[in-house]
Amino acid sequence: MDNPRQLTGAQIVIEQLCLHGVTTVFGYPGGTVLPIYDALYQNRHRINHVLTAHEQGAAHAADGFARAGGKTGVVIATSGPGATNLVTGIANAYLDSIPLVAITGNVPVPLLGKDSFQEVDIVGVTQPIVKHNFVIRDVAQLERTLRKAFLLAQSGRPGPVLVDIPKNIQEAVCEYHGIAPELDKTPAPKFDVSDAVAAIKACKQPYIYAGGGVIAAGAEAELRQLSERLNAPVGLSMMGLTALPSDYWLNLGMCGMHGKYASSKAQAECDLMIALGVRFSDRATGNVQVYREGHTIIHIDIDMAEFGKNVNPHLQLHGDVKAVLTELLAALPEQKNEQWLARVAQLKLDGTIMQTGQLTPQQVFAAVRDVCDDDTVIATDVGQHQMWTTLYYPLSKPRTLLTSGGLGTMGFGMGAAIGGCMATGNRRTILFTGDGSFGMNLNELATAVSQNLPLVVLILNNGVLGMVRQWQTRFYDKRYSQTTLERKTDFPALARAFGAAGYLAETLPQLQEILANLPDGPVVIDCRIDIDEEVLPMIPPGKTVADIITKR
Repeated sequence: MDNPRQLTGAQIVIEQLCLHGVTTVFGYPGGTVLPIYDALYQNRHRINHVLTAHEQGAAHAADGFARAGGKTGVVIATSGPGATNLVTGIANAYLDSIPLVAITGNVPVPLLGKDSFQEVDIVGVTQPIVKHNFVIRDVAQLERTLRKAFLLAQSGRPGPVLVDIPKNIQEAVCEYHGIAPELDKTPAPKFDVSDAVAAIKACKQPYIYAGGGVIAAGAEAELRQLSERLNAPVGLSMMGLTALPSDYWLNLGMCGMHGKYASSKAQAECDLMIALGVRFSDRATGNVQVYREGHTIIHIDIDMAEFGKNVNPHLQLHGDVKAVLTELLAALPEQKNEQWLARVAQLKLDGTIMQTGQLTPQQVFAAVRDVCDDDTVIATDVGQHQMWTTLYYPLSKPRTLLTSGGLGTMGFGMGAAIGGCMATGNRRTILFTGDGSFGMNLNELATAVSQNLPLVVLILNNGVLGMVRQWQTRFYDKRYSQTTLERKTDFPALARAFGAAGYLAETLPQLQEILANLPDGPVVIDCRIDIDEEVLPMIPPGKTVADIITKR
């Protein structure tokens, strides 16, 4: 015990945030967090609080901050509707393994369970979508619990942790010790790589499937070394897209339902797949039985629960991806695999998709890339524009893509872009969105304006819910039920009403002119694209790469 001090619970929250290196938090005040907000006011020189337009936007901003900055994001909300408004953001972080600490207020302890004003059992509500959650009933538990929350969020497979703090706990006083952040004392898993090494040495057509676990482990360099050592092409999950530069010659890009043709075909034709930090989600595998046939699968993951959850591997190695790859690299000789490389080169020439219209998605992404550098953070919402981003936008550095993978959250983009921009020191940040997704959380444009962020929002506007319409075109005989929006929203005028700059681009020269003369602060560009533009290639749900669709 080093010089303990008498502090209120609210003051303990601030001290713990500072002790864990937190400099920015996102949130929205309310009655049951007034003591915390008062403490934030008194410590505004130590912690920057970003007031969003809605708690969901705050959760997504904390998520984007964590993704771009590689640190734990923090979001604060009041009880009842404030807390429940966080749920989508918490679930999004959970499914994408993003470290997040959510701090909620609640009614005083004596009123819990009595249907008090703005009372919700947020611990019960969030139980399935957090690594762990806590409700504090004694202020003496608060310091230790917050230390534990940050440890859980960051250690092992990262994820969100919620701490619910009743108002009377925030006001109560106890000794604060200021003990250093807790370290992960979990013994590192022991693994034997000998069987994996033998399988890799025996293969002729290796393929590496890399996911978000590579980025979480900081194993990008080891991934590239493994690819170069084996002359093995690499396919990426959506969460793993920045694990390798797009221009690395063995990077085939994303595989799966809307992955690149060569990436999905090479995965199907390999004789050995080394899967690194991936979940084998249904969108990635299609028909699981066929997906697993014809090759040996080595699955490497820090989360034991992933082994056999969706795909049964032939070999599994439980541990930190970086540590396991270090062991493998120490034991693996170089392999040529020249015939396999020739086949992969041929696959890269096939499957070219052409788009039509005055302004095509490919043209939008190329024009934006021309005015951005390798460090520019790219955020997306969810829909066709998200898949086009993964297909057409060249990514060069880790943590430069902020996108909702597992939950597929429309409306994620604005909050995430705000958080990502602030995590990188307010560098120019790009958000690709659709007119449907943008409508979900466009209120956060007010946050971008109030923070004067250099955020460029490009709305790929086709007047419809494009991805759902594409499925209706392909699988529902063009019965377009409720996917034609028929909205009269003037997005450039809306942007100006919020205090941002707003532009309309209907042709490539118009877009290039706008991008060449971007003003400071937030910008919204309404890019009009063809209503029938599709995301291709596409493997139909539950099908295999043999069923891949490449033509409009």
